Amino acid sequence: MKNILSIVVILLLVSCKSKNIVITSDELRESVTYLASDELEGRDTGSEGIEKAAAFIAEKFKAYGVKPYFESYRDNYDAKGRAAFNVIGFVEGSDPTLKNEFIILGAHYDHIGFGKPVENDSIANGANDDASGTAAVLAMARYFAAKKNNKRSILFTLYSGEEMGLLGSKHLAGKLNEAGVNVYTMVNFEMIGVPMSDKDYDAYFTGFDLSNMAPKMNEYVGYNMLGLLPQAKEYQLFYRSDNYSFYQVYNKPCHAISTFDFTNFDYYHHVDDEADKMDYEFMASLVNKLIPAFETMSNTAESEIKMNE
Repeated sequence: MKNILSIVVILLLVSCKSKNIVITSDELRESVTYLASDELEGRDTGSEGIEKAAAFIAEKFKAYGVKPYFESYRDNYDAKGRAAFNVIGFVEGSDPTLKNEFIILGAHYDHIGFGKPVENDSIANGANDDASGTAAVLAMARYFAAKKNNKRSILFTLYSGEEMGLLGSKHLAGKLNEAGVNVYTMVNFEMIGVPMSDKDYDAYFTGFDLSNMAPKMNEYVGYNMLGLLPQAKEYQLFYRSDNYSFYQVYNKPCHAISTFDFTNFDYYHHVDDEADKMDYEFMASLVNKLIPAFETMSNTAESEIKMNE
């Protein structure tokens, strides 16, 4: 009997430990380091490098138990004559009714390829823009695939063609709409690799005033996690990233989360946007703080997040 009780205790401990899923700085560093490596030559849409990036993302999804939403992980489209593809993963919701409402978490995994040379380096690696966001989406896919605690379905969407004019997200938003997919919310992660300077919130929300999503997410976690950055409105960042593609099609709460505040990173579209400049402890902290908000979002009985009047 004593041995049986010991085995039961061990199994319970293992079970509890398996449910305590934490996003680590190491997993984020691994993803960013590969995606922003010279081997991928800046991940320009249609290039050999972005082909390798897409294969890496699909392998991660498969390893995590994240299913493809379409026949494969790839969502193919034409990007101004270039063969292009988004990479899409799917964690189905557990509720028979709510699973028909979709939360979309996304980032673009392409970059500009090559830039102005600096000391014989011309590869625009795109670590912050947007390997950082891609790494975050992959980490959250791992979390939700393991937890299986979302009543609403979640799509994990990585886009190419962003640098060419949001082409990948425009294609996917239109495709999902034509298929009658009911999008509840869409959140895009754009340049989250370094912390902001002198702010009382962790990240900012583009289009902050258009919906109640940021206040609701802050309510879900119990503190001021997401704020309004005046420069985001000044430079109309809401309209310049992949969330806007979904907003145009669905007119639903679709926003971007970023920490690039125009003072904390000097290497936008620059060859020095390298993996070693990212703050992985900060990134892990931010993703771990965001996850409870998305968990709550995926499980509320009513649709609490709405466009403002």
